[in-house]
Amino acid sequence: MFDFAIDTEDRSTFYAELADAADALTAGESDAIANMANVSALIWQLVPRLNWAGFYRLVGPNSGNDSNGELVLGPFQGKAACIRIPLGKGVCGTAAAEHATQLVDDVHSFAGHIACDAESRAELVVPVVTNGRLVAVLDLDSPEPGRFDAEDATGIERLVARIADRLG
Repeated sequence: MFDFAIDTEDRSTFYAELADAADALTAGESDAIANMANVSALIWQLVPRLNWAGFYRLVGPNSGNDSNGELVLGPFQGKAACIRIPLGKGVCGTAAAEHATQLVDDVHSFAGHIACDAESRAELVVPVVTNGRLVAVLDLDSPEPGRFDAEDATGIERLVARIADRLG
């Protein structure tokens, strides 16, 4: 059983401890789906003001090649979600295609946004890359416009980088 008590006063400390917790949850486990499930649950439990936290996995023909395949819903916490997202489409598809974190203050102003939950306003999507290949994206949504900032992005990027080899 895991019971994580994380300092939420200092955001830098919070994200360092969140990464430590994700590392502890996934240590020694080789199943990527199980690890994604636990990490999405951990984030859902500890990161405030979210309405969705989870993964979209790159699958399909030659899924190790970013020009093929598509993002398919993986483990998550929150309302039912879109199942398939083409590469380059929406915030998640853009993060996947560009291998770049997407930090969006208001998804309604993001060209091509895919509205899986009309209540989502802000979104943070971090690509999961291991051994030079994209395996998934980690998607966080909030009903609050401007919920995420550069410190959130850096914290989640560090968490993903630390455990990426256990997610794909």
